[in-house]
Amino acid sequence: MFAVAAAALLVAMTLAMCRALLGPTAYDRVLALNNVGTKTVVLLAVLGFLNGRPDFLDLALAYALINFIGTIAVLKYIEYGDLGIAPRRRRGGRAGG
Repeated sequence: MFAVAAAALLVAMTLAMCRALLGPTAYDRVLALNNVGTKTVVLLAVLGFLNGRPDFLDLALAYALINFIGTIAVLKYIEYGDLGIAPRRRRGGRAGG
């Protein structure tokens, strides 16, 4: 049963990669790659269960955190063009205080 789930995950990951390559906007591409990352986490958990290696869950959790932070960073870079704190704009157009 878990082998069927792993095969279904691979098919879903292939479809998500097609969306990442063909997506009309950058946001569609980033979210498709996030989807692939999430399915990779689930696939790691399933493979760990199939092989009797529960330590794969630790790897899956670490990869999930990296996937989440990476997605937020890429979307912030696309939105602002910088990963630092975006400067606030003041009224009157002056940058000084």
